[in-house]
Order: sequence, then C-alpha cells, then structure tokens
Amino acid sequence: MNYYLGIDIAKTNHVASLINNNGDIVIKAIKFTNSKEGFNKLLTTIQDKLKDLSNIEVAMEATGHYWLSLYSALTDNGFPVSVYNPYQIKSYRGAYNNRKQKNDIIDSIIIADYLRVFGSKNSKLPEDDLLSLKQLTRFRSNIVNNVSSLKVQVIGLLDKVFPEYKKLFCDIFGVTSKQLLLTCPTPDDIIKISTTKLSNLLSKYSKGKFNKDTALHIKDVAKASFGIKFTTDACSFEIKQIINQIIFLENQIYEVDKQIKELYDKLDNHLLSVPGIGNTIAPIILAEIGDINNFDKPSKMIAFAGVDPSENQSGNKLSTNDKTSKRGSPYLRHAIYNASLVAISNEPELRAYYDKKISEGKHHFVALAGISRKLLTIIYYILKEDRDYIRYDHIRDNNN
Repeated sequence: MNYYLGIDIAKTNHVASLINNNGDIVIKAIKFTNSKEGFNKLLTTIQDKLKDLSNIEVAMEATGHYWLSLYSALTDNGFPVSVYNPYQIKSYRGAYNNRKQKNDIIDSIIIADYLRVFGSKNSKLPEDDLLSLKQLTRFRSNIVNNVSSLKVQVIGLLDKVFPEYKKLFCDIFGVTSKQLLLTCPTPDDIIKISTTKLSNLLSKYSKGKFNKDTALHIKDVAKASFGIKFTTDACSFEIKQIINQIIFLENQIYEVDKQIKELYDKLDNHLLSVPGIGNTIAPIILAEIGDINNFDKPSKMIAFAGVDPSENQSGNKLSTNDKTSKRGSPYLRHAIYNASLVAISNEPELRAYYDKKISEGKHHFVALAGISRKLLTIIYYILKEDRDYIRYDHIRDNNN
C-alpha cells in the first residue's frame, strides 16, 4: 500500500493529511509548527499510525519561501517530495471540491490527492549558486524600490520649498545635485552660502563641469523662488536625511552588484547574447527561471512569468483576451518587460512585430506582452541548447 502526504504550507503552522492509493483518508489534518519540534511531531504522528514510513510520497505547494525548511528536512530524511505551483493545485481544487470550499484541512487532502492522481514530480532545489543569485537579485530589487520611494519623497519636499530646483539639473539625483541638497536643500540655504563655497562645491563634484557662473545662476533662482516660507527648517532637515539614506542605499546596490556579477559569471550561460538583455537584467532572468529543465516547453515558462494571455470562462465557453495573467514570478515578468522595451529598439524583427500589432490597433502594453513572449521563447531555447542567440530564433515562436 502506498501513501500520499499532502501538506498545506503556511508561515507558522503547516497542515498535513495522509491518504492511501485508493484515495481514502488515513490521517486527517496534522497541524504542526514550522520548526524541528513540529517536524518531529509530523513524523511521530504518521509512524504511530503506519509503523513504516518507507512507502510515503510527499507533496506541497511552493508558497513563498515558507516551504524551504520543511522541504529540506523531508528530503534529508529520505522522503520523495513533489513541489507544485499553487496554480496547478488551484485548477485541481475546482474539480475535486465542487463546493469550492477552501481551508487548510481540505487543501492538504487535495494536495495529497493531486499527487496520487498525477504522480510524483521530480522536484529539486536549484544549485546553491542559483539560489544565492535569486536571493541577491531580489534583495537588489527591494533596495532599488526603496531608493525610488525615497526619491519621490525628496521631489515632494522640493515641490514645497524649492519648486524651481528640478530645472537646475538634468538629473536632480546625480552626484553634484545630491551633494548640493546635502549642503543647501532650500532657497534660504543657498542664499546664505557664499558664492565661492557654492562654486567650489559644484566644481568638485561635477569634476569641473559647473563653475562660478553656475553658482551665480543657482543663487539667482533661489532668490526668486516661489517656495513656501514656513516649516523650511523641518523640510531642510528631512531632505538632508533622505539624501543620506539614498546615498547609503546606492552604495549598497553597488556592493550587491559586485556579488551578483561574481555569482552570475560562475553560471555559464548565453543570456547576454539575447537582444534587450544586459548585465542587470540577465542575472534576474537566470535566477528566476532556475533550472531550465523544469520547463518542457516555452509556453510553460511564459506562464511562469505571467505574460501568457489571461482566460475567461463562462459556462462551457473559454475565451482569451489581450490582458496577461500576471501569475508566477513578478521579478521575472518585470525583467522581461524591461528587456522588451530595449529589444524593440535594437532588434529590427522584434520592432517590426511591435509595429504590426500597433497598426492593428493593439495597445502598447499588449504589443509589448507579445514581445515578452517572443523573448521568453528565445531564452528557453538558448538555455535548453546552451548556445548564443541567433537571428532566426524568432521563427520558432508561434505566438501572434
């Protein structure tokens, strides 16, 4: 008799149910903590019932990162573990559970039954370098998002106290501008500083690009500023603190980029040969895809990225529309989107496809989603075949 253990993963407490190869429930709802003690409770409960643990297969959903510790403990103890995408289980839930009930107990039984019906999946963690790359690229993405949020705050404060400032520099978060904001973030601060000190500051951080004339111009703009005249001390203090945070985080990004490059260079691949994919995007794509052998065809990788067309079902009618499903990895989806923007400028055939869709009345984002699917198809084949991109790779893509 074979047994199937389905585990519903959560942050603190998991729930497991055991069924046999006839689909009968043997143990219902073992609730255990995500800890060594909880894992021991799971094994003891099953052993007390079955005595023998050798004929048990395990299945769970890849829910966030909460499944990793349990997966590691189970595989270390010799259990075959299948890890499924939550959307696989979601589609099966509708057929298994006609009343559409959803709770931890029902879910653990459904996961066990999915394993019983469809068989085990060869699930294994990517190699350590890939996991580390994924962790660092996501960490970098979070830092970049934080920097963007802080920049919005600075712009909001400048709109209050110095609305003309944004016209003084082509990039108000460039090196020279940030140093000026650290020293003189308000018109009053600029008026108070001597022209010589201001000129020296600008010249130092712009490497001579800005001079005394620039300093005089900035002073004139500050004197004529239409910014508010109240709470300026508080705004000045806040701008300085936020600029310091931005500089700190940008230095972190620089250090993280070095670590990412070191890891990426160890993982021999050909992503940089693909149009639109550069040094920043390539590690994200590789890390999010992981082992290319987890996908047996391009459409599955496209679905994993969430750029496949969404489906609507009404009764027995199933239709697709121009919107993407936006399931799967948002990090991969965002990276492919950015790569697509670059690709339509650098690859004539992809540009021609984009222009064709626009001429047909498609929205920019719909056309760009089509480019994303083509890029993912190209990426699939160069990773599968371990080779560089060649111009005729687009022929393999049947997406219209």
